[in-house]
Amino acid sequence: MADRSLHLAALILLGAAVCAAQPRGRILGGKEAMSHSRPYMASVQVNGKHVCGGFLVADQWVMSAAHCLEDVADGKVQVLLGAHSLSQPEPSKRLYDVLRAVPHPDSRPDTIDHDLLLLQLSEKAVLGPYVQPLPWQREDRDVAAGTLCDVAGWGVVNHAGRRPDRLHHLLLPVLDRATCNLRKYHDGTITESMMCAESRHRDSCKGDSGGPLVCGGVAEGVVTSGSRVCGNHKKPGIYTRVASYVAWIDGVMAEGSAA
Repeated sequence: MADRSLHLAALILLGAAVCAAQPRGRILGGKEAMSHSRPYMASVQVNGKHVCGGFLVADQWVMSAAHCLEDVADGKVQVLLGAHSLSQPEPSKRLYDVLRAVPHPDSRPDTIDHDLLLLQLSEKAVLGPYVQPLPWQREDRDVAAGTLCDVAGWGVVNHAGRRPDRLHHLLLPVLDRATCNLRKYHDGTITESMMCAESRHRDSCKGDSGGPLVCGGVAEGVVTSGSRVCGNHKKPGIYTRVASYVAWIDGVMAEGSAA
C-alpha cells in the first residue's frame, strides 16, 4: 500500500512538473483577443494559408517582416483584413491581392537585421470599425524598460505547433537593450534598430512574425522572423524598431502612391 501511495505521489509530482514546463494559454501564455478589438491586424497569406502577421499602416499599405516571404517563389501573396477567425465567415473580412511587396533592401536570409516588409494592396482597404490603420512610432527613442506592450497574432500557441483559428494576444514587458545584450541572453547581437521584450513562457512565436508590438496605442516594433525558441526566458523576443526606418517607410509609400 505504501508503495502504491509513493508511486501515486510521484505521478502527481511528475504531472505538475510537466504542466509547469509547458506554456499554458495562447500565443505562448496569452489568451484570445476580444473579437475585432485590434482592427489593424492583418493575416499575410500565401496560396490561401496564413504565414505571418502584419498590420495596416495606411489605407493601401500593410507592414510585416521581410523574412515572411523569403521562401515564396511563385505563390500568390494576399492580405486578409477585418478578421478575428481565419476560417469562419465574418462580414468585416476581406482578402486583398498584393500589388507590390517591398522588403527592406538590407534584409537578408542569414540575419534578422532590417526585418521589415511593406505590402502595397491592389486597392485601398475599405475602412470601418473593424479595419483601421495603426499609428506607428516616428520618434526615434527607446521605450522604457518594464513598459507593458501588446502583441497579437494567429501564431503557434504551444510547443506542439498548434495554431489558433482566432486572434490571440498577450502583454509583455519591454527589456532594456543592455540587458538583452548580456552574454546569457543575446550576447551583443541586438542593434539600436531592435528592441526586446521578456519571454518567460509568454512570447510571440512562429506565425506571429510581422505583427506589431503596440505600446500605448502605437506600433513600436515588428515581430522578427528569427528561428529563436519561443518562450525561452534566456532568449527574449526580438522586435524591429519601426522608428529607425521612418525615412525608408515614408519613401516606399510615397513612391507607391505616385506610381
